[in-house]
Amino acid sequence: MKIVTCIKQTFDTEAKIVVGGDGQISDEGVNMILNPYDEYAVEEAIKTKEKDGGEVVVVTVGGDKAQEALRYSLAMGADRAVLINDPALEKADSHAVSVALAKLLSDKEAGYDVIFAGKEAVDDGAAQVPSRLAAKLDLALANVVVAVELADGKATVTREIDGGTEELEMALPALISAQKGLNEVRYPSLPGIMKAKRKPLDVVSLADLGLSAEDVASKVEMVSAELPPARKAGQKLTGEVDEVVAKLVELLKNEAKVI
Repeated sequence: MKIVTCIKQTFDTEAKIVVGGDGQISDEGVNMILNPYDEYAVEEAIKTKEKDGGEVVVVTVGGDKAQEALRYSLAMGADRAVLINDPALEKADSHAVSVALAKLLSDKEAGYDVIFAGKEAVDDGAAQVPSRLAAKLDLALANVVVAVELADGKATVTREIDGGTEELEMALPALISAQKGLNEVRYPSLPGIMKAKRKPLDVVSLADLGLSAEDVASKVEMVSAELPPARKAGQKLTGEVDEVVAKLVELLKNEAKVI
């Protein structure tokens, strides 16, 4: 069985976000990690290989630094990794990423049985790549999945919906995006970390995939970002009840402008 897992390198969830004078988010000195939702996807892929045999391939789009997230996945137990690295993808949006991944998976990594991915990346929260990728590859898709069973060429999954869960059955190959709770993510062991250094990690460009910069032109451009304004200190009202109520109404009407 060939199992592909799509991952992304993101900011550490506890990192302090710094916005430069140009309105762009700086990654200087910021610890980068494997996207937490993608950890569940990698874990499920490894568990599937341990149960049914086969190969786990982790793939991502990013710069040289993204190799760290791929090596982490290899240390967890994946077999090999592929990085799509090209200057034209430096500010790639969900559309551009899905185009590049779809080309890789339909050509160089064809023959997969199942694709796992995290339900969303914690840096942008767009949650679009799994859906876009499944559409481009013409695959059945199950999002926010909390349980998976693969057998007899089919995937039976349980996914979260508003107010509960639902069970779906899909023919393989299919794309499954992982929600928190799908499994218990393992930590890379020391032997796993050492082995990861020797596992294959291929780097491909757009030209290697037969794509041009125009093919992956982003549909969305982030012009600038800014941190939310600091919260003002609260006010403590004192005095008689009638005075406090009158002052509160005045503040809500003239300052907060909510009434």
